[in-house]
Amino acid sequence: MTDREPSTTGGDSTPHLVDPVLIAAFEGWNDAGEAASTALEHLELSWDAKPLTSIDPEEYYDFQVTRPHVKLSDGVTRRIEWQTTRLSWATLPGTDRHVVLVNGIEPNLRWKTFCAELVGHAERLGVTKVITLGALLTEVPHTRPTPVNGTSWDAESQKAMGTEPSNYEGPTGIVAVFQQACVQAGIPAVSYWAEVPHYVSQAQVPKAAVALLHRIEESLDVEVPLGVLPEKAEEWERTVSEMADADDEVREYVRQLEEQASESDDEEARTELRETSGDSIAADFERYLRRRGPNS
Repeated sequence: MTDREPSTTGGDSTPHLVDPVLIAAFEGWNDAGEAASTALEHLELSWDAKPLTSIDPEEYYDFQVTRPHVKLSDGVTRRIEWQTTRLSWATLPGTDRHVVLVNGIEPNLRWKTFCAELVGHAERLGVTKVITLGALLTEVPHTRPTPVNGTSWDAESQKAMGTEPSNYEGPTGIVAVFQQACVQAGIPAVSYWAEVPHYVSQAQVPKAAVALLHRIEESLDVEVPLGVLPEKAEEWERTVSEMADADDEVREYVRQLEEQASESDDEEARTELRETSGDSIAADFERYLRRRGPNS
């Protein structure tokens, strides 16, 4: 158990949750192209998530950086809405299990205490697994499927969750700190990171958000309705392609990235062909059909 008592606002009652998995995303450094936060907000809407509680922002945020917003109620009454990290819950479609969604903002202060407080909520709610979402800028072409890498904190978790080890060393964000805090508390935690083209200037990259949602779907073996996100992803790709075609240097750079991606794909395909059996392919296909249901 953590030694940090949850310091929350609202949401006094605690629902009885069945085998809940917690999914978290944080705006800021960990959220290139707003892919992780977009995916999390999409899950809240698609699964009709109900508010649970929120973190009191006073201890964790610099309000000159994360400023509160003024809101109008009924067009007359003004109120202050504090930007913070909020928790909600929902039932996983087609199951009797539940999910806890953490829609967060990377804190400015007291990261250890912040993560201890979140872990305290996870323990109180009986969370059995944690999935964190992130996105980073890399040298990938926008014309190819968005790579999503799954990482676990230690060798035992990697084996249990089927993820790859990470050899990254350097500055990190709240996603990694929270993931480590969960593992230290005895809660299995995996992190999925989407790779976003570093040369794209648009704020939102819906294509990366869709890729993260596909990984959530595979990880939980449930259907995640995508709504209009695929259409937005296609429109985004067309827009970026038009911008790249208008600049000779950018167009040549994208072509080089595509060649590198093709070489990497060829090697991965050869490896997967050696490692994949007919039984595993059939099992994957059956899971896909089960998620989509008889009327899909």
